[in-house]
Amino acid sequence: MNVIAIDGPAASGKSTVSRRLAKLLGFSYVNSGSLYRAITWEALRQGADTSNPEAVIAALAAARFECAFSSEGESAVSINGRIADEELRDPGINSHVSRVAAVPAVRTLVTNELRSLAAGRPLVMEGRDIGSAVFPDTPFKFYLDASPEIRRQRRAAEGLSDEIEARDRMDSSRRTAPLMIAPGARVVDTSLLTLDGVVEAILDLLKPDGILPQ
Repeated sequence: MNVIAIDGPAASGKSTVSRRLAKLLGFSYVNSGSLYRAITWEALRQGADTSNPEAVIAALAAARFECAFSSEGESAVSINGRIADEELRDPGINSHVSRVAAVPAVRTLVTNELRSLAAGRPLVMEGRDIGSAVFPDTPFKFYLDASPEIRRQRRAAEGLSDEIEARDRMDSSRRTAPLMIAPGARVVDTSLLTLDGVVEAILDLLKPDGILPQ
């Protein structure tokens, strides 16, 4: 099982780096956050109070979520049979997703779905608990980080203004699968590195294990 786990806080560069790394290696790419965002969007669409775990669970039970791969090898989420795309970019999700992701039933559902995606294919999977909870036995664990100021600048450049520190606190303090540096994970500070620089640093660390660009 070749799963490269890339964890880290918001705006640390996980998504861009993971997508580029997967393409270079010929692996499939999974953004675990898209499932949490899809569930959050659906909970809000149903009018659920995201601070109430029972309301979130009820919304979850009333909808059907699936995750599969596109022809390009990237994960795609569907809600009730419809591929979620614009829904996941709804700016209102950012202020609710950490609360929804903290609900144990939500994490169990997403974890099971993520593990099923790894059957029979090598993956680069990014998130906040991939190396610590979803695939704790993978030897290929990385934790990307950057200074809060750099991460705020990156969010602003994307036109987003969510509170980085608040999300960090919520993600790091939840009881179930908190954001953390997984045992054995190698930390890469992306603050002063370009995208190519981060990808090159990870490739250099994978090279001794025979994982090389195609």
